[in-house]
Amino acid sequence: MNTALWIIQVLLAALFLFAGGTKLVLPIEEMSNQMPMPGLFLRFIGLCEVLGAIGLIVPWLLGVRRQLTPLAAAGLVIIMIGATATTVLTGNFATALFPLVTGVLCAFIAYGRQQSTGQH
Repeated sequence: MNTALWIIQVLLAALFLFAGGTKLVLPIEEMSNQMPMPGLFLRFIGLCEVLGAIGLIVPWLLGVRRQLTPLAAAGLVIIMIGATATTVLTGNFATALFPLVTGVLCAFIAYGRQQSTGQH
């Protein structure tokens, strides 16, 4: 189980580092054309995604404040709920599966790592 959690954590961290980093470096005008949201809100989401990606890996890897990993995963679940809802509201039901599955994987990490810390 630990190996499966690590594999998913690394893959999700890479995904969120890429997605969040992109939101941080793209010009706001370009992002606003692609997504119907205010540019500063998209920057905030990008920052949260990058910090969440770091939180998925670093605490558990270093063995310091391991309880932060399930919290980071739970925060990313909230972001993915918003991403899924936004995608569905724009009428793209098929593409809403990607943030939905990503959110489910984040929830799996939150649950699995919460169980591992012994804090039920």
